[in-house]
Amino acid sequence: MAYQFSEESEKRFQRLIPQFPSKRSLILPCLFLLQADKGFVDTEGMQYIADRIGDPVSLAHVHGVATFYTMYNKKPVGKFHIQICANISCYLAGSDSITEHVCSKLGIEKGETTKDKKYTVDEVQCLGACGFGPVAQINDKYYENLTPESIEKILSELEKEG
Repeated sequence: MAYQFSEESEKRFQRLIPQFPSKRSLILPCLFLLQADKGFVDTEGMQYIADRIGDPVSLAHVHGVATFYTMYNKKPVGKFHIQICANISCYLAGSDSITEHVCSKLGIEKGETTKDKKYTVDEVQCLGACGFGPVAQINDKYYENLTPESIEKILSELEKEG
């Protein structure tokens, strides 16, 4: 069976419709609903969104929006999605050493997921906290002023969460 919003996502979609007079404005929240349902944004789900929103929104338009933003996962990710800013401010503050430390600790390279599907590590461009670098976003939570010691503590806490 083709993808459809979950029951909860369908309810949320119905509440969104009157809030967005321009149909195109529904694309971003609908991509979040898709990602909440599936864990990532795929072509099947993007086609569903285009069909649900309708004219003037096409699959190409939804795809363009989804691929522009780093907040949408284009592939399955682990339970803990670790995104480390690699933009100039964070890089100058040492984000490369944070990325190396995390990857070494987890035994994976950037862009990979651990075999147990628990962790995915990605480098991203600008998490919008340039004065607090290096910065990482793990799922929906920001971690600022990272050091190898602080990221080690964060990883230990995540391990306890399971």
